[in-house]
Amino acid sequence: MKSDRYLSAPSLDTRELLFIGFDPCFDVNIREFPYRDHTYHYDIVNTAEDALNWLEARVCDLSTYHLPYAVFCRHQWLEENRLELAAYLRAHTDLRYVPLLVFAGEGEDIDAAVLLQHGVDDCYTMPVLWNRLEARLDFLNQYKPTLLELAGKLEREDFRYRIPFMKRVFDIAGALTGILLSSFIWLPVAIAIAMESKGPVFYQSKRVGADYRVFEFLKFRSMYQDADRYLAELQHLNVYGMAGDSAVFVKFAHDPRITRVGRFIRKYSIDELPQLINVLRGEMSLVGNRPLPVYEAEMLTRDEWSTRFLAPAGITGLWQVSKRDQPDMSAEERIDLDIEYARNYSIWTDLIIILRTFRAVVQHGEC
Repeated sequence: MKSDRYLSAPSLDTRELLFIGFDPCFDVNIREFPYRDHTYHYDIVNTAEDALNWLEARVCDLSTYHLPYAVFCRHQWLEENRLELAAYLRAHTDLRYVPLLVFAGEGEDIDAAVLLQHGVDDCYTMPVLWNRLEARLDFLNQYKPTLLELAGKLEREDFRYRIPFMKRVFDIAGALTGILLSSFIWLPVAIAIAMESKGPVFYQSKRVGADYRVFEFLKFRSMYQDADRYLAELQHLNVYGMAGDSAVFVKFAHDPRITRVGRFIRKYSIDELPQLINVLRGEMSLVGNRPLPVYEAEMLTRDEWSTRFLAPAGITGLWQVSKRDQPDMSAEERIDLDIEYARNYSIWTDLIIILRTFRAVVQHGEC
């Protein structure tokens, strides 16, 4: 980084950033940082004592009270300090509202789930562009206080969504039947995936289901490894809009990240079979609203949109059978269908959707 001092004297209107554990090669890791933008002021520290002193100085005196805009921490440093900084921020009355972002080097082993459980807001593999971080920080500073208050309220009320008993029985019976009937397919598909491209047979990612709960989502891998890293470069292909960060959902026409085997298993929805395991775990239902990647769910926190998260996550759902694979469906139409399902779902509607799903898969396969 250019300096370990502020860009200029901070004021109440400036956004203070604290970088912890970063070496002098900062420019290589976080690119296009706005050094000449007086909106931001930063400092770099490398010890836990210096970090705590810096943070306490911002909130210990009402006359100089000023919450930092964000704390950026190297993953290696955080692990070496046994995640104590994350625990400190999470427990602090005021500093718990400050976004904490963790950065890891390429190839560095990082357990994002553990970090999220300890209060880390997001993890990035370096190098990363500043404008990507800036959009994330805008969101976190706007919504993190609200989400923390909501989480506290739900915890106090001991509220937790549970799949209705009969729907759960239906899910378990259907998932076991589905695994049994499809068992002869799993091994050949796994071999074909492994032979065509490097990487694990199963694709796992964090998805958001009912009540904004995050779980490990399973599919047969249909893309080249690390395909998610190219999302920003492909935004112009998004069928839900070309507005970049403003697009709620992400889907690409003629997605270049998909392998040949991937195109085949997607055509017949074979890639979805491992989600039957998610159903048995109770993380998903056979029918529900599609579990969303975290970056999509973050954009659906408005009251009228959050209703979709009052229904279980599902392998298939109302919007899939209504306009399966038709790129002319707008994001708003898809959200409306999710909300309609959340308000009206029952065993009978689930049976109808499953029958329509089978018909849609057969018709799509014949095309």
